[in-house]
Amino acid sequence: MKTVLSIAGYDPSSGAGITADLMVFAAHGLFGLSCITALTVQSTTGVRGVHPVSAEVLEDTLECLDQDTPPDGIKIGMMGASDNVRVIAAYVETLRAAGRSIPVVLDPVIQSSSGAVLLDRSGVEILRSRLIGLVDWITPNTKELELLSGRAVPDTTAVADACGVLQDKTYAETGRRPGIVAKGGHLSKPDDYLLDGAGRGVWLPGEWVDTASTHGTGCALSSAFLSGLVLGETPEEAAHHAKKYLTGALRSAKALGKGFGPMNHLWTLVKG
Repeated sequence: MKTVLSIAGYDPSSGAGITADLMVFAAHGLFGLSCITALTVQSTTGVRGVHPVSAEVLEDTLECLDQDTPPDGIKIGMMGASDNVRVIAAYVETLRAAGRSIPVVLDPVIQSSSGAVLLDRSGVEILRSRLIGLVDWITPNTKELELLSGRAVPDTTAVADACGVLQDKTYAETGRRPGIVAKGGHLSKPDDYLLDGAGRGVWLPGEWVDTASTHGTGCALSSAFLSGLVLGETPEEAAHHAKKYLTGALRSAKALGKGFGPMNHLWTLVKG
């Protein structure tokens, strides 16, 4: 069984973050490892507090896991603090220096849907100037794409241009062009856009599912995309399958909590 590592925050409601990532990996037949970057106090109604794990504990955890069960792929989500971004960047740099070509997907979680700040300004700058250039793919939503590219993304027509600008900026600062899967769930038309490292773009059609169980959709899509890459799919195949998986998780979700509840992350494992 292949192993995948989630480096992300802990959501006690399990709609997003580490626990959600582990369910997505399991739904794809992969064994999930986890390294928690921050504890959050939250439920389906929103985030009450964020408490980052110390950089020392984070660094030690990554080293400990890598020595024992080196992952076949890595998903990076919420990091919680600038010091943690530095530790994670250093870890990925070590992998690259060792010639390990495993896929690394960054979901640049900066702010929660309820408006809570999940990464400080200094952390965002390190993410932009250092970490993005080390990963293979980034999966921003439109708000994150606006922040990282500096371009407004009011509707679907602006997505491709903003992705190109972000890729060019990353190349100018780091010498690398990571692929981008821009998530369109916040737009009137829920299509995603994939731009690979060679500049080839393709649209990934989406559909609206009438449900309030939408907590963690971005986390799930990113983790499902990584799962496909680890399983040997091309990026376009992995992105299409990730959207199909997400649609199924939304359709089969049962209402939980008083706010935006979790999806059914394990729907692929239910028989009949």
